[in-house]
Amino acid sequence: MNIISIGEVLWDVFGDAEHLGGAAFNFGAHAKILGHSVSFVSAVGKDARGQRVLERMDAMGLPTRFVRKEKNHPTGIVTVNLDSSGEPHFVIHRPAAYDFPALSDGDLKEISSRRPDWIYFGTLFQMSPQAKALTLKVIDANPEARRFYDVNLRENCYEASLVNELMSLATAVKLNDQEVDMIQSTFGWSYRSLQDFCQGAARKFGWEAVCVTRGEAGCVLLVGDKCVAAEGYELATPSPPPSSTAWERDGLPRNWLTSLTELGRWWPAVRAELLLGLWRRQGHLGVGRGKAVCGMWYVVGRMS
Repeated sequence: MNIISIGEVLWDVFGDAEHLGGAAFNFGAHAKILGHSVSFVSAVGKDARGQRVLERMDAMGLPTRFVRKEKNHPTGIVTVNLDSSGEPHFVIHRPAAYDFPALSDGDLKEISSRRPDWIYFGTLFQMSPQAKALTLKVIDANPEARRFYDVNLRENCYEASLVNELMSLATAVKLNDQEVDMIQSTFGWSYRSLQDFCQGAARKFGWEAVCVTRGEAGCVLLVGDKCVAAEGYELATPSPPPSSTAWERDGLPRNWLTSLTELGRWWPAVRAELLLGLWRRQGHLGVGRGKAVCGMWYVVGRMS
């Protein structure tokens, strides 16, 4: 499977500790680990943090060709603090290098020649006019690619008009139950349940699939005209450190997208493995440490 992941790469900063992240980067890195071909589009600063990003990408075999080296802005960082309940709160420092990505005509031709199956994008990155323009350019150059919108709303990093535009571009959408409430409030929607939301929004925007995660409660998944809800269950893994709460966010999109694509066609029989637990990156990606909550989802039948 060929994937374009376009978005932010940054360092999550917990006091003296720094962990490589950014939703789009994490998605691309996990997809690469799963054996897919990934074109990651972003930018880093010409600084020590940027050099460490490129070195880490090289080490995992994730190509750096489409990561611009931006001389006028630093590599992105997010300061992360945990509240008394252990929930992370993010301070996103901008402008950052990833706000200024660029692709040459040759780069765009090279990406498009790979005939991507999916284009992944989120919300935060699109707040930059330059980043949004590039995302739209990539989408326009690859009209056959499906489009995966990972909503991932962050305080002061989204606008109603932008979210509406991105939802309109999407083939498949992933968001959490809190984001459903935020979107309903923003647009004046009043769906009575998550199932109603999935079905109503899919009809409105023409989505072929949507998943709403509910943390330990599991998720609601719609594919085609089939909608199911399932409980989460505990996957026994070693206990995480308190700071690991920030890394759990990115297991679902790449696992779900893989499931949707590798079935060979859009089936309502979809296995969506939800890694919604707590993950820690100790010098490299893919080392899960913590109590992961998983949901395994099946909708029986075949799309007409």
